Amino acid sequence: MFEDIPVDVSPMYEGERIRSANMFVELAGPKSVGAELIQVADDVEDGKIEVVGPELSAMKEGEIYPLGILAQIQGEKLEKELEGVIERRIHELCNYVKGFMHLNQRDQIWCRVSKESVNAGFKLEDLGKALSILLKEEFPIIEKISVSILTEESEVESFLETARAQYEVRDARARELSDEDVDVFYGCTMCQSFAPSHVCIVTPDRTALCGAINWFDCRAAAKMDPDGPIFEVEKGEVLDDVKGEYSNVNAVMAEKSQGMTERVYLHSVFEYPHTSCGCFEAVAFYIPELDGIGIVDRDFRGETPLGIPFSAMAGQCSGGKQVEGFTGLSLEYMRSPKFLQADGSYERIIWLPKEIKESLTDFIPEELFDKIPTEEDASSIKEIRRFLRESEHPVIERLKASKAAAAELEIIEDETEEVEVSEAPMAQVAYAPEISVPAAGGVRIILKNAKVYAEKVIIKRK
Repeated sequence: MFEDIPVDVSPMYEGERIRSANMFVELAGPKSVGAELIQVADDVEDGKIEVVGPELSAMKEGEIYPLGILAQIQGEKLEKELEGVIERRIHELCNYVKGFMHLNQRDQIWCRVSKESVNAGFKLEDLGKALSILLKEEFPIIEKISVSILTEESEVESFLETARAQYEVRDARARELSDEDVDVFYGCTMCQSFAPSHVCIVTPDRTALCGAINWFDCRAAAKMDPDGPIFEVEKGEVLDDVKGEYSNVNAVMAEKSQGMTERVYLHSVFEYPHTSCGCFEAVAFYIPELDGIGIVDRDFRGETPLGIPFSAMAGQCSGGKQVEGFTGLSLEYMRSPKFLQADGSYERIIWLPKEIKESLTDFIPEELFDKIPTEEDASSIKEIRRFLRESEHPVIERLKASKAAAAELEIIEDETEEVEVSEAPMAQVAYAPEISVPAAGGVRIILKNAKVYAEKVIIKRK
């Protein structure tokens, strides 16, 4: 099947990482541009593979080049609503090619080619051939397919505009439906090759973290391939409609995550936030000093108010981890009426990159828009606090209320005072994503998602 391709093509290479030391070239990614698109079309020339722009043999080792991947497909049973579903599989199938690494999706793709594969004679034309064969094999309803690989910068820029217009059409359709309108959500485990315990729950109000798959896409995928990585999830009992907790969603999360995640809140970054894969478009992060939430996307080049860039923050919560105060999300989810509704939605957002903020002009409440700072307004906690006070952001009232509540705890000088935390026998007083405890014999015990409970808290003033 792949006899004329000079490298192996197999699922065993999915998850392969190509580090910079072993990289021949980088394609698209954060320092260039790129996109991928599947389009259902008529009169497709079956088997046509073309490379528009420099081939790998004409590229300079260590450089970065733009990349566009366009596949046109034709088939009697193919429908437009399947485009997004099939398109998302490009990520998985590209990684079947030994020495080719594909990350992310849509206009966020980031690819690398290894030196070893180039030395073996691998070309981008071979990537097109592999995709053509694999897509037909994965989706028998595809009768004809042509694949174009674009590396000419002007061609990729033009293609990017076309692709983004198609993405917007798909996303706009999904906004017409809400969680209450359906009895079924969908789960996706497509990213488990990189994040083994991650399960993405997709609802009408919550697009997949990658931003590439919405509820309609999932419905089409589950019907077309019932045994595939996208499957139905009955909502079950509504445990909390504000936080977005459902009994059967919890059960599915526990089963599909190998017991790593037992509960999830779909619309909160606190307690049990949704797990994060690695393909998410943005990260929501808690800023405890201001009791607010910031958002950063993978295109942002600077440091966040926490003093670290997107890449470092993504490393803290990716891989399928559930870390309180952090959650990966799609930019489309920020257009949802349920966006972090349990946390206060945009009344709790206190920092955004300018580019994201401007893309949400029609979705951030008008009275809040000018009250949310960007990197041009503030970059440190101190600067954000000043901006929030001057703009009278609602989170300032939250801070005042919490300080007033704290003041109610009388601390008597030179005395020890016992304060009951709760009438319940035990109350949670601390949480940590990870605690490392030394033990005898050179052994270290690591407690994941540790929660500390106490009958009483004793406040002692020195």
